[in-house]
Amino acid sequence: MARLSVELTRYFFQEERAAEVTLSDMWTLAGERIFGFLFVVLALPSALPVPAPGYSIPFGIVLLFLAVQLMMGSKQPWLPEKMLRRPIALSTVQGFLKAGIPWLQKIEVLSRPRFSYICTSVSGRLIIGLAIALMSISMMIPIPGTNTLPAMGIFITGFGLLDDDGAISLAGLVVCAMGFVLSASILFFGYEVVKRAIDLVRESIGL
Repeated sequence: MARLSVELTRYFFQEERAAEVTLSDMWTLAGERIFGFLFVVLALPSALPVPAPGYSIPFGIVLLFLAVQLMMGSKQPWLPEKMLRRPIALSTVQGFLKAGIPWLQKIEVLSRPRFSYICTSVSGRLIIGLAIALMSISMMIPIPGTNTLPAMGIFITGFGLLDDDGAISLAGLVVCAMGFVLSASILFFGYEVVKRAIDLVRESIGL
């Protein structure tokens, strides 16, 4: 199958589209790799270093819903009609993709099927689903700092599922673990305390 960046470019920029799109519109674009596709696409807005107001919570809910299904061993996801039909402005999607496709292309250079059992085995998909579920809950917390890193973890892990690349999914799980530590620290100590601690670490190593 064509690379995801190529398919997204064709679908959203080269072909004529209505002013609004839905998840239902993109369902057939994913083909057999639907779980990985949805994890990547839905995590992308919050994973980018650009504002994504209003998307972390609703997309986090959908991601949690999908992650639970992955943990339960579902081969094909199911979403309520309301989620599938919720409209999103085409211009908004294009804005996110313009910022995100270059990152996709960088990962695609490295991606290939390897350690595929991590992405295809029951235990592997259970662990991946659990990690994504925790990160999607973090995305829904309305506190600064609890969205971006967890979303990045989902994005990378989902990309591994997309290509059955266990190495990339493992890297994504590491990012998920970092996101869990960061979010837990912010909830326990407060955003300003954690931010100041990170700034002190950066200053000490010259960043």
